Amino acid sequence: MGQQIGITTSFNLPDGREVTIETGKLATQADGSVVVRVGDTMIFAVATSDRKAREGQEFFPLSVDYQEKFAAAGRIPGNFFRRETKLSDYEVLTSRLVDRAIRPLFPDHYMNDTQIIINLLSSEKDVLPDAFVALAASAALTVSDIPFAGPISEVRVARIDGEYVVNPNKSALERADLDFIVGATLADITMVEGEAKEVDEQAMIDALKVAHEAIKVQCNAQLALAQKVGGSALNKREVAPLPEDEDVKSRTKAQAEAKIRTLASSASDKNSRKKGFDEIKTAAEAALAEAYGEAEWPAKKPFFKRYFDELKKKTVRDVILDGKRLDGRGPADIRPIWCEVGYLPSPHGSAIFTRGETQSLTTLTLGTKLDEAMIDTAQNLGFEKFILHYNFPGFSVGEVKPQRAPGRREVGHANLAARSLRQVLPSGLPYTIRLVSDILESNGSSSMATVCAGTLALMDGGVQIKSPVSGIAMGLIKEGDRIAILSDILGDEDALGDMDFKLTGTANGITGCQMDIKIDGMPYDLLERALKQAREGRLHILSKMAETIEGPREDYKPHAPRIVELIIDKSYIGAVIGPGGKVIQEIQAQTGTIINIEEKNEKGYVNIASSNKDSIDKALEWVKRITFTPSEGDVFTGVVKTVQPYGVFVDFMGKSGLLHVSEISHTRIENVEDVLKEGDEIKVQIVEIDKKTGKIRLSRKSLIPRPPRKDGEPDDDDQGGDRGPRPPRRDGDRGPRRDDRRDDRRGGGDRGDRRDRR
Repeated sequence: MGQQIGITTSFNLPDGREVTIETGKLATQADGSVVVRVGDTMIFAVATSDRKAREGQEFFPLSVDYQEKFAAAGRIPGNFFRRETKLSDYEVLTSRLVDRAIRPLFPDHYMNDTQIIINLLSSEKDVLPDAFVALAASAALTVSDIPFAGPISEVRVARIDGEYVVNPNKSALERADLDFIVGATLADITMVEGEAKEVDEQAMIDALKVAHEAIKVQCNAQLALAQKVGGSALNKREVAPLPEDEDVKSRTKAQAEAKIRTLASSASDKNSRKKGFDEIKTAAEAALAEAYGEAEWPAKKPFFKRYFDELKKKTVRDVILDGKRLDGRGPADIRPIWCEVGYLPSPHGSAIFTRGETQSLTTLTLGTKLDEAMIDTAQNLGFEKFILHYNFPGFSVGEVKPQRAPGRREVGHANLAARSLRQVLPSGLPYTIRLVSDILESNGSSSMATVCAGTLALMDGGVQIKSPVSGIAMGLIKEGDRIAILSDILGDEDALGDMDFKLTGTANGITGCQMDIKIDGMPYDLLERALKQAREGRLHILSKMAETIEGPREDYKPHAPRIVELIIDKSYIGAVIGPGGKVIQEIQAQTGTIINIEEKNEKGYVNIASSNKDSIDKALEWVKRITFTPSEGDVFTGVVKTVQPYGVFVDFMGKSGLLHVSEISHTRIENVEDVLKEGDEIKVQIVEIDKKTGKIRLSRKSLIPRPPRKDGEPDDDDQGGDRGPRPPRRDGDRGPRRDDRRDDRRGGGDRGDRRDRR
């Protein structure tokens, strides 16, 4: 049977690379399936959705899973099972990028289970697949009959060497000072996530404009593919409108609207407000139940629940648009802030950051290279030395919830905080850094509280960050021409608002962002207003943090590990490690330190860690002895190891050299043992290193002032004593010196060396 031919369309990226979208070849029983290909990278996506809604479902049950097949990169997974298992954090974050972009584009009352599965099937080493995943997901939905108000697409936009580049290669991205993933429809930007190296707000706006132009091309390509497919791709499933009951709607409004407005205008706290809304709902429900009676009420109750929630949302939005926020603040006001550092005595740094009813307790731990997190994805096998974890227990919002492994929300919030703080970490830091943010209270912006608390904990721990970072969550409510841009939003304002825009940065510029827009139409002038207001809020928060601690402490905590880095020649790495690791294990055992060696740039980087300075000094001295490279003229204090008739062998800095009898003193020595014995500590100078054999010749008399010569005393003796030390041999000298020949005749140096070897 011949090859099955699919339906394809293609477009070019701004740099000329061709991208093709193919359908009808793989997974034809799914509602929609496509393969997106750019170069040798191939991404497969399928979309399926149940024909019937799940009974009693109150929210849209959409799941998006992106998984990389390790075979795509010619690798076998490094886990115990040697197979793909649960999604990695990278895969979870990529799944979230797609979910956030497509979720708002399904009908509000569409409650059918819907699943998007995306796999990386083939990987080109220098192509980043996350920039093409949303394109594949949207294309699968576009060629299906699933109701979806797309298409959408996402691109990566980076500023590299001052130029904006769409979907740059991985190697080029290393030079970027701005890196955003942007999602959009043909008309509007819907999602942004990324990081930057303290860029200004205008750079972000310019990047979004470049990204949107590229996305329009990709959306049109999907529409062209749908036209080629025809049939269900052009005729989406009909979604029946929700049934209405105008009588229940009007009665609900009469019972609850005024009370909701009063409570929303009362500047209440979260718990009081929640309790108040519950009481209003209960009272309205009781009134309607009594009015309809036991016979009618069961059929009317679902209408009441929907109408009450809609009424509450509309009324609260109206109150905010009238200039009154739920807690009484103005649109640009920031909630009260208090901070504390050093709250916990044992961690290497700690901080509490509280803003309104949101609180993060963050701890800092400094570790060694052994503590680095292993990253094992299809495209990347390596280690990460900056780790940030975010925990959101149920009690932080007054709920009883079982403790489980971190969910996608926790992974996403941790990633945003980590990429924001990573921009200000000092380069060349030898530590592995772990920050853990435990959210103890939450009423909006807990990820931004994590950024602020993380900054404080780093500074409390003495990590010399470049600049403090703060974060703020912005909101938007828009009804026609009525607009409210809200700084430092509450949880309720996030739920009923039209935008959730988290922005982090220093006083110099933006370091991270995450934006989700839930409505159609976000003009750039409105975005500029939001960015300006966010900057003002960010600077205010930084000033409050500075009242607690202005900058990093001068030193680490006394109980924090100290790490000293020593750079050695690559050829000495084996000597430090020893056969089977014997030497390095002995050093660690004897000194109580942790030693890691890494080879890079043709050098060996030796990190020695301990909380005890004396232990580090001992280990450092030990390694220096092993890796010591002597030079002619160097002076050392050594220990006499072996005594021979012709001189002594002296050990110093892990080396050994011959101190000939003629170099011990300016006076004649008849018996070496009368002057030196094993174990004596003496100061010696290197006078010659044989370039062929590496043998070291030492002198002691070169460091001793020559005594005045007595009358009649000869100028010279057969040891060469009064002549002083010989100068180091220069390159080009021919033949052995006279002293060398005399040594050989007397059974001196070289023969002594041979004995020592025996």
